[in-house]
Amino acid sequence: MNTSGEHAPNGGLTHFDQGGQAHMVDVGGKHETHRVALATGVIRMQPATLAIIEAGTAKKGDVLGIARIAAIMAAKRTGDLIPLCHPLALTHVSVEFETDAGSASVRCTARVETFGKTGVEMEALTAVQVGLLTVYDMCKAVDKTMVMTDICVTEKRGGKSDITMARP
Repeated sequence: MNTSGEHAPNGGLTHFDQGGQAHMVDVGGKHETHRVALATGVIRMQPATLAIIEAGTAKKGDVLGIARIAAIMAAKRTGDLIPLCHPLALTHVSVEFETDAGSASVRCTARVETFGKTGVEMEALTAVQVGLLTVYDMCKAVDKTMVMTDICVTEKRGGKSDITMARP
């Protein structure tokens, strides 16, 4: 298949059949490999909000600890959330948060792994999104101006194509 999609059916979009109907991609013929994906994203906030997170004084509790658990749970439930994603048996999920006082932000990075026939990019992206949404939820009482941004896959390995991309 032409990876640019120029001569591929449906412009290379794999979740549509020849008739343009949505379908789950058939991965039955693929070989099982060790699949790894890393995704990252940032939530920007007021400096006072970041100070509350770092001090651990948010009224709802440990913001980053709870966001980490939410992100891991979300990775495990991606197939239930995204209609055409395959449900996967994940072998590893890790989620890290970095605070940056200079930009008043929190960066979430998720690493997801499996041994299977399809990649785990969606699981990593879902983990990051839900982790950041949880930070928002836990801090919205003091800061409704938070913005989530720069959410992307930074690494994918184990399939037909591997990528590495510098995080924004």
